[in-house]
Amino acid sequence: MGVQGLTSLLDSDRRIYRELALRGKRLVVDGCNLLFPLYLTGLDQNHGGDYAAFEEEIEKFVSALRLCEIEPYVVMDGGADDTNNKLETLKQRYEDNIRKCHQAAVEGTEQGVLPLCSKMVFVQTLDRLQVPLAQCYGEADQQIAALASEWQCPVLSNDSDFFIFNLPAGLLPIRHFQWKSLERSGSRWYVPCRSYHRSHICTAFHIGSQLLPTFAVLAGNDYVKLSIRWDQFAPTWGGKPHRLRGLLSWLSSFLTPEEALEAALGLMGNLSSQRKEEVLQNLTLEMEAYQLPPSSLESFFIHGITPLTPAVGEEVGVRVPDWMRRPLMQAHLSGDILNVLQLHRKGLRMPVDHGDMPSAALTSRPLRQLLYGLLLGRDTGLLVEEWDRDGLKLDPIPVQPDVRSVTPGLELRSLNKVELSLRLQVILQALKVKEASLSGLPPQLRLPVAVTCFWLQNAEPAPDKTLLKSLLLWLSDGDALRHAAVLQPENPHQEPKLDLDVAHALNQWQMCLKDSVQLNHLLSCPLPDPHIARLYEGTLVHRLVHRMRTIGGLRDFRKRDLYQSMRSVVKRSQKALRKTRRALWWQPLDNLQQLSVQYEDQQAEMKSFIRAQDDPSLDYLSPDDLSPDDLSPDDPSLDYVVMVKTRFKTKERNNRCKNPELNRKEESRGGDLL
Repeated sequence: MGVQGLTSLLDSDRRIYRELALRGKRLVVDGCNLLFPLYLTGLDQNHGGDYAAFEEEIEKFVSALRLCEIEPYVVMDGGADDTNNKLETLKQRYEDNIRKCHQAAVEGTEQGVLPLCSKMVFVQTLDRLQVPLAQCYGEADQQIAALASEWQCPVLSNDSDFFIFNLPAGLLPIRHFQWKSLERSGSRWYVPCRSYHRSHICTAFHIGSQLLPTFAVLAGNDYVKLSIRWDQFAPTWGGKPHRLRGLLSWLSSFLTPEEALEAALGLMGNLSSQRKEEVLQNLTLEMEAYQLPPSSLESFFIHGITPLTPAVGEEVGVRVPDWMRRPLMQAHLSGDILNVLQLHRKGLRMPVDHGDMPSAALTSRPLRQLLYGLLLGRDTGLLVEEWDRDGLKLDPIPVQPDVRSVTPGLELRSLNKVELSLRLQVILQALKVKEASLSGLPPQLRLPVAVTCFWLQNAEPAPDKTLLKSLLLWLSDGDALRHAAVLQPENPHQEPKLDLDVAHALNQWQMCLKDSVQLNHLLSCPLPDPHIARLYEGTLVHRLVHRMRTIGGLRDFRKRDLYQSMRSVVKRSQKALRKTRRALWWQPLDNLQQLSVQYEDQQAEMKSFIRAQDDPSLDYLSPDDLSPDDLSPDDPSLDYVVMVKTRFKTKERNNRCKNPELNRKEESRGGDLL
C-alpha cells in the first residue's frame, strides 16, 4: 500500500535522484501501478472509458521501449492479502472511490477514477503485443522486487514501497520516466528518467539501510501513528516540521532494527507487557514484507513454469485446480477469482455514477452468482461477500451463489475438460439467448450482443430505444463513426454536461459485459473473446446518444447489414419475452382456491398492461411482438417478463385508493375503458 507521504518528501529533496538515460536493459514493470498514469494522463474519465485511445497509448508506450531496446516484463497484483492485515485500509479506499465517483458525476470534474474495463484492455493489448506478463497470486510488490534483484535490472513503479526494498539496479519512478520525450545519440534512442537507490536516502538522512523497513512500518502502522508524534523530532532548520523527516531523524541514532523498535515501544506510554508483545509482533511481521523471497516469476517468464507463489498460502493452493494456474498467472482469469476462492469476498469496482442511483452492479449480479456457483461448488453452502455501495456508503452484501444453474457434473477441478457444447450452453442460458440467434453475427460480436440482450432484460430503469439504437450502431460501426463529422464536438475544449441517466444505463451495460467476459474466461471461452477496446468509446457513445435524441438521422449507418442483424437478434430476444408473457396469461388455474386472489390480480394486470403499452422504456418492441400465435412458456427470459409485469402491477396496487367506494368507481371506469 506504500508509505504515505514518502513520495512527496523525496521528490522535494534534490539529493535523492540521479539523472539517467535508459537503454538496452530488462525492465520489471509494476503493471497495476502503470495502469493509472497511462490512462489518467489525458484520457476521459467520466463517460465510461475511451478504450480505443487507451489501447493506442499502451501501444505507444511499448513501441517507445522497444525503440530503446528495453525489454519490459509486466507484473500485476492478483488476489488480496489473505491475512486481512490491510482490510480496513482496503475498505477506506473503496469508500473514497465511491465518493470520487459521485463527485465526478455531479461536478463533471476528473477524480482519478479508472473506467470499469480498463484493466481488461490493458491485459488484452499487452497480450496482442506479446509483452511478457505475469499476474501474481497475491500482492505483487515482493515478487517484483525479487525478480529485479535476481536479474539485476531496475523496477518501473510509483509505489513508495520500492523506496524501501533492496533493489541492486534501483527504482525508476514512472512520473520521472519520460517515454514520450526520447533522446537520440547517433542511431540509438534513450529514455530520459531519474533513478533512485536506497543508498541515496540513507546518505541524505544518515541512517543505515537495515533500518529502512523499520522506518516504513513505524511510519505506516496505525497504532504507532496514534501514539507517537514524529514531527517533534524533525530538525528545526528544515522549515515546517515534517512527520517522516522527524522519524528519519529519530532513527539516525540507532544501529539495529531491534534497538529502534524497543525505543519506539518506550515512546508509546505505559503499555502492559502483553500489549507491548502484540505491537512488537505486528511490527516485526510487517517488516518481513520487505524481505525478498526467491523469485517464482523467473521460472514462469523463462521456462513457462507456473508454481504457486508463497504469498498465496497452502490453504488456497489446495483450492486452485492445476488447470487454472496458468490462465491466472497470464491474467486471463481475474485475480478476483482468488478472492472468491480464498476469502469468499469480491470487491466491485464502481463507475462514475450519481450516488442516488442504485448500484450499476445490481444488473449483472445473476452472472456473478453463477460464477460463484461454479467456483465454490454445489454443496458448500458458502456465501460470497460483495463489496457494493448503498448511496455513498460501502455496503458489504452476502450473496448466495447460484448452484441451481450449475449442471451436475460441472466441477471446478475438471471444468476445462467439459465438452464445448455444454460450456456454451451454460453461458448462453445465463445470458438468456439462443445459439441459433447469434450464428449470423461475426464471432467477436456474439458475446457483446448476447450481453446487450441480457442488459435489456435486467437493467433498471429499462433502457429506451434511442439508447439501444445508439449502442448497436456503435457496436456495428464504431470505427466509421469514430471519424464521422456528426460526432465531432461543437466545442473541442468542452464536453456537454454528463447525462446521468445515460451514464447509469451504460454503466449497467459495462458491468454486464465485464462479468460476462469473466464468466466466459472461467468456462475457457466457449464464446470468442471480444476485442474490448473496440466495443466502447465513452465520449463518442454519449455524443451519439445525444445526437440520436436531438437530431436523429444516421440512416445510412442503420441500413447496414450488421446493424440490422444485431437489431434482429435483440428484437427476437425481446419478442420471446412477450410470447412468454402471453403464455403465462393463458395458463389455466391449477388451484381454484386462488380464484379470488387471481381475479384481483387480473384486474391490476389488465390496467398495468395498458400502462405498459405507453411506457417509453419498452417502445423498442413493436405491437406485432404481442401476437399470441407463438407461445413458448419455457423460454429462458421468463424472469424479465415477470419483472416488467410485476412492476406495473405493483404501481397499480400502490396507487390504488384506500377508499373502497372510490376503488369500485375506478374499477368501473377501467371496465368501461376496456
